[in-house]
Amino acid sequence: MGEELIDDLLDGQHRALARVITKIENRSPGYRDLVRELHQHTGDAEVVGVTGSPGAGKSTLVDKMAAEYRERGLTVGVIAIDPSSPFTGGAVLGDRIRMASNVGDMDVFFRSMSARGQLGGVSTATTDAVKALDAFGKDRIIVETVGAGQNEIDIVRTADTVAVLVPPSSGDDVQMLKAGILEIGDVFVVNKADLDGADRTVSELKEMIMMRDASPAAGTGGYHGAGTDASGHHGPDEGGTAESEPDPTAEVTGPGSAGTPGSPTDQGGPVDTDEGEAWVPPVVQTVANTGEGVENFLGTLADHRSFLERSGQLEVKARKRYAEEIRRLLREDTRALLERELEAQGGIESFVEEVMGRESDPYTVADEVVQPLRDCLDDPDDE
Repeated sequence: MGEELIDDLLDGQHRALARVITKIENRSPGYRDLVRELHQHTGDAEVVGVTGSPGAGKSTLVDKMAAEYRERGLTVGVIAIDPSSPFTGGAVLGDRIRMASNVGDMDVFFRSMSARGQLGGVSTATTDAVKALDAFGKDRIIVETVGAGQNEIDIVRTADTVAVLVPPSSGDDVQMLKAGILEIGDVFVVNKADLDGADRTVSELKEMIMMRDASPAAGTGGYHGAGTDASGHHGPDEGGTAESEPDPTAEVTGPGSAGTPGSPTDQGGPVDTDEGEAWVPPVVQTVANTGEGVENFLGTLADHRSFLERSGQLEVKARKRYAEEIRRLLREDTRALLERELEAQGGIESFVEEVMGRESDPYTVADEVVQPLRDCLDDPDDE
């Protein structure tokens, strides 16, 4: 049954692909064998993560991205992580009506996956679903996150390139990016760039990017006005004074220059540093509703892909992802084993009673439950 399903998937049957992803998402019996078989057929797809705050226009942009990729003759897989229903655990929005540009196109495979409120489980299931799409032969795989919470950070575990969408605003949304998401963006997209405030948002993004401690923009290149001025001369980062501190908004003007949808503003992209080539996240503007800027946005994603391949970072990322995936699976399997041992020793409530009655304590309980596993592993600490 499993082999036949895999064969059908590898033969390009979308029905088999859908069934495999369903088994993966539901963690149905045998799903691990399916993923195990799929792995040897993966590694060819380019995976892009699209994340950002709610209302940034992620779904609309993903729809237009898929359409543009199809115009280029590429096949596309889309996984959209949805909020989960508190009653059913399933996706609230289901297969949302958001792929309007690709209705009826079988070479755009769209699938919603429930967040289910389990951060680790979601990451593992999403990673496995990406493998299914990769093995199927999709050229581009887009993973769209819920738009809030830890899923934004989890996307790094799955995607080669992460695009962070930010709507034009008064700056509050940009300030919120400080909570971790700034560090994961390879490309920043100010969507709805036809609205007021787009240029200001671009300016604020540029300022925050160049202030990142690890950013190569902080002294060796990057945006004009950061470590390097518009003429290429190094600024305060290399011994300048406060008087010459650049204005990060100086290079940003209205639509038609830096504000042109699809255009990376100023110096984003690959830069040379003392340690070699590095990447400064470009800030791109789009109007997803009309598709304006999407073509150039995909060009920026391709530039980042080329940088990853050229610099060896693609392999570095893959190695880190596999290491994290192995650790995550070990945590999940170990947790399941310990839950079973916990039940075998009387269940959590019996231990809680002992702790409440001061007959035991949480550390002693943990030691008792873990001891069988520790014995099996012949932990030298026990000797």
